[in-house]
Amino acid sequence: MSATARSVQTEAPSDLAEERTLRTIGTTRIFNAPVALVWRMWTEPEHLVHWWGPNGFRVTMHEMDVRPGGNWEFIMHGPDGRDYPNKSTYLEVERHGKIVYRHQQPGFTATVLFADRGEKTEVEMNMLFDSRETRDIVAKTHGAVEGQQQTLNRLEAYLHGQ
Repeated sequence: MSATARSVQTEAPSDLAEERTLRTIGTTRIFNAPVALVWRMWTEPEHLVHWWGPNGFRVTMHEMDVRPGGNWEFIMHGPDGRDYPNKSTYLEVERHGKIVYRHQQPGFTATVLFADRGEKTEVEMNMLFDSRETRDIVAKTHGAVEGQQQTLNRLEAYLHGQ
């Protein structure tokens, strides 16, 4: 397993690309599993509920309609007993290649890319927030950078059991 986490902060953006970087939390991970299996883990609710979220969280799935325009609604139950309702709409779905969804609150667009590396799969996940302020609040208050890493660690562990 290899991972690269990105949480880049600089003083003042000089162009659009830099502004996007300041609004993004992202990571890249290579999983020791073929792309078809990794894709199933991301698109089938009976699998996703076992690994989605940081350590100590569990998920109650309400809806997962993986197609453009489809809804994804679930509750993440934190180890502190708090519930975190989540609602997203899928914008793009390209089998074994790409998932893009729009998360409502806080506002961000997530892009997940899947690259076939033989018996391995490279997954790149980026969350582009509506503003730098929102990104910073989510990163600091909710530990989203580490949470993203923990979520993918849980996926790695779940894949080993498949």
